[in-house]
Amino acid sequence: MQTPFNIVEEPDAHTAEQGRLLFAGETDFLKGVVAMDGMPPADRLEVCFAGRSNVGKSSLINALTGRKGLARASNTPGRTQEINFFTVKDAHYLVDLPGYGYANAPLKIVEKWQRLLKAYLSGRQTLRRAFVLIDSRHGVKAVDEEIMSRLDKSAVTFQVVLTKADKVKEVEREKVINQVRAALQKHPAAYPELVVTSSEKGWGIPTLRAIINGLV
Repeated sequence: MQTPFNIVEEPDAHTAEQGRLLFAGETDFLKGVVAMDGMPPADRLEVCFAGRSNVGKSSLINALTGRKGLARASNTPGRTQEINFFTVKDAHYLVDLPGYGYANAPLKIVEKWQRLLKAYLSGRQTLRRAFVLIDSRHGVKAVDEEIMSRLDKSAVTFQVVLTKADKVKEVEREKVINQVRAALQKHPAAYPELVVTSSEKGWGIPTLRAIINGLV
């Protein structure tokens, strides 16, 4: 029996409020990490965000935290090659993984990032879930398949978050959602619910906050 990968239902008022309160306090940039020996102590639960370049990852993190300039969006896709850690109320980590899939990045940088990503995903026991961001205009690409396969191998549960949903008409968006559902069927680590978001319009932000609050 195939998993449907339905769109997650909006949280009730109490659950939504708990999610809002999680991010109502201080969320601060802690450090950028370029090697495993620079990782902060694994002394608290964390969630991470992965997505190919220009998928809207920085905008989503900023929308979640209510801090416009917290995660810096680079004008040059693929420039950020660090794993960025943010503290939430000094109790949890949000982790921003480098954007992937940018063809013009030097091969050595890509290989270094792949090694760091593999080490992080394989060795971070406090990682509760990875959120894989997929652009609502394009659906799952080959580079997304690569990261999802890596998460499968690392036995890290991941949940797909569709970004920029306001940029496409409903009919086209439904086609992309069906393409995403089909792609996820072969990934055992995929969580069976999708989140549809728009950082610009605020769509899905309360839902994602509530999901993260339930994890941490």
